[in-house]
Amino acid sequence: MGITRGSVWHNMRLNMKKIGLVGGIGPASTVDYYMGIIDGCRKKSGSPNYPEILIYSIDMFEMLSHIEGKHWDKASVLLSTAVNNLASAGADFAAIASNTPHLVFDEISRLSTIPLISIVEETCNFVLEKQYQRVLTIGTLFTMRNGLYSNPLVAQGIISLLPSETEQQEIYSLFFPNLENGIVIQDDKIKMQKLVDSIVRKQKADSVILGCTELPMMLKQGDLNVPVIDTTQVHINAIVRNMN
Repeated sequence: MGITRGSVWHNMRLNMKKIGLVGGIGPASTVDYYMGIIDGCRKKSGSPNYPEILIYSIDMFEMLSHIEGKHWDKASVLLSTAVNNLASAGADFAAIASNTPHLVFDEISRLSTIPLISIVEETCNFVLEKQYQRVLTIGTLFTMRNGLYSNPLVAQGIISLLPSETEQQEIYSLFFPNLENGIVIQDDKIKMQKLVDSIVRKQKADSVILGCTELPMMLKQGDLNVPVIDTTQVHINAIVRNMN
């Protein structure tokens, strides 16, 4: 009896856990997560097959309105509901494909019925592994102003640096909302490079955390005078490691 092509593919199925992604915050980076997880799993397993991925896309602007208004309880309920819907659909664990929602990560974890992988925790572990000492964080205004990375970095004995209030506004205006829609404007990229490099020089930073999952679309490794820490890729790598 011959072996059918279908049975060959079936026998090559990836024996991995099912990941649930809370996406849509924003849509462009959710696509990066989706493709990155597939690529990482296939490289890790050596199989041409695809991992099982569940995505629950929420309304980014509803979430941002809760964060901006410091309605932390509403943000937590919105995000934890998304996570638990993923759990009900069969996800073994979950991740939130965005930095800003991690401002309420502890409460989401408390309300979640499945384990969560934190982008902040994984990024801080990466900083420790690389032995960076003076780390500048850029991202959304919410991320920069609310100590999303500053607090855990300082707790690890790392000097956490932030742009000034004026610089924060300028950084945010150079990527939001265009990057959320996957649009990179070259003039804005050049302005961002010059601005961030000037902050790096002034504050003597040895690395820069791209604390928004869309920023890697604009700033790549080598674009600045110090290494950039791509939080999207760090998070994807952690997700892939946890899928076995």
